[in-house]
Amino acid sequence: MTDPQNPSPAEPAPSAQPSAPASAPTPARPLRKGIYVLPNAFTVAALFCGFYAIVMAMNGRFDHATTAIFAAMILDGLDGRVARMTKTQSAFGEQMDSLSDMVSFGVAPALVALEWAMQGLGRWGWIASFIYCACAALRLARFNVNTSVVDKRWFQGLPSPSAAALVAGFIWLMTDEGRNYDAYLSHNAIAWIMFGITLYAGITMVTNLPYYSFKDLRARRSVPFISVVLVVLVIAIINIDPPLVLFGLFVLYALSGFVVYARRRAKGEPVSVISVSTNEPDEIGLHR
Repeated sequence: MTDPQNPSPAEPAPSAQPSAPASAPTPARPLRKGIYVLPNAFTVAALFCGFYAIVMAMNGRFDHATTAIFAAMILDGLDGRVARMTKTQSAFGEQMDSLSDMVSFGVAPALVALEWAMQGLGRWGWIASFIYCACAALRLARFNVNTSVVDKRWFQGLPSPSAAALVAGFIWLMTDEGRNYDAYLSHNAIAWIMFGITLYAGITMVTNLPYYSFKDLRARRSVPFISVVLVVLVIAIINIDPPLVLFGLFVLYALSGFVVYARRRAKGEPVSVISVSTNEPDEIGLHR
């Protein structure tokens, strides 16, 4: 029994141990961003065609070089459609497509034209090639930044694939066997014609001329039976003389921008294809 006069000292309280900090949750591992294989495979194939065209031009095989540029055009038209059909569009694919276009429709046609005919023009030849190459880069850059404000029914300036087809088509036509153009035109005359076509194709790419894009044609929409007949006739006409017919078609397309521009000016209609209005019924779905 404890003495109330001499109470026993109180037992010391146990020292408070610092509580262990709560373990923070382990952050989830970020998902790796992948790329879509199918549309980018078409883009890489188009890039290879542009590279192959340059190599063939260095080896003097201009028939193979021009064929590769036209093959790149077909593949370039397929990659975007495949991406939309499979719902695999991506920002990476858009940038990859632009870089591929720069090689296939910017660098390759310029170097093929220089190697084929314009070497003998000295500095004038490589200046024309550089102007074409620089205009292709400017045209692609402008296309990327103006995508959301340009009416998708029209291109602002000559599209780079059409400019490349204009240059490659002339080379294909002049190098086609059995035509004997050397009997009518000297090499110097051909070189200056190539000089003019290269400059025209390059400068037209950076103009504001409206060129029909054919993007409002719906493949899934029903069309009259006569439309299928017309497609068959066009294919048959091209097969009669592919170099001459294709070059003629691209010449007409390269001139169509001036015709559309003049017609719009004559009617007092706006000539610019840049528009931010999406409220009109005929413009719904034509702007991104």
